[in-house]
Amino acid sequence: MDEVDSGALADAAFGIFEILLDKALLAGGMSLHARVEAGIDFLDDFTAVFDAFAGDYPDLAAALIERFSDPSVIYRLLVEGEGVVPSRTTLRYWIIEDNPAAGGIDPTGEEAGKWLIFCDAREVDALWHRIRDATANDDLGISAKVSTAKPNPDSRDERYVIYAYTADWSDEADVMRVREHLRLLGVEARIGYKRNLETFAGEYSEKGKKVTYYSA
Repeated sequence: MDEVDSGALADAAFGIFEILLDKALLAGGMSLHARVEAGIDFLDDFTAVFDAFAGDYPDLAAALIERFSDPSVIYRLLVEGEGVVPSRTTLRYWIIEDNPAAGGIDPTGEEAGKWLIFCDAREVDALWHRIRDATANDDLGISAKVSTAKPNPDSRDERYVIYAYTADWSDEADVMRVREHLRLLGVEARIGYKRNLETFAGEYSEKGKKVTYYSA
């Protein structure tokens, strides 16, 4: 396995481990991001989840140890905001927050779509915090995600982007309900809504070409 493959495997392993850790912490009453933002120690829970992860996925755990030398390094990265704060996240391209009340509706399905909110590094952390919490509280749509500080070869410029998903692009009332709540969260400038159908077709906005289905 060459160095590039090792790095890619470690990044994937980190993402999988963080998802499992967050699920375990949430089952204990408080999510990863809530503990990090409140400064609450979760080392014991982290250690227990990592040990279970190493038992279930030894190759992935080995990739993490090869990359970070010791689990304590991973814990420190999480405490500092890796995977929680967009501008401090460099090991994954996206941070995702699903709405637990959405009943497992797939935000990547053909019927779904998303409002696209572009912002710069000065704005993204605070704005993501508000949109993430509103999504978790069932005030927005079925899911939300934000790009991170990890350089993404698919990015079209230096801005961050937040997606606020709705279940059904044809349900204009729900789509606009989410848009109005985004306005309450500080997204006042006109933004576009893109159906997943256009994303699947590889259609992106260019000069003279519009791919957003709604704009408000």
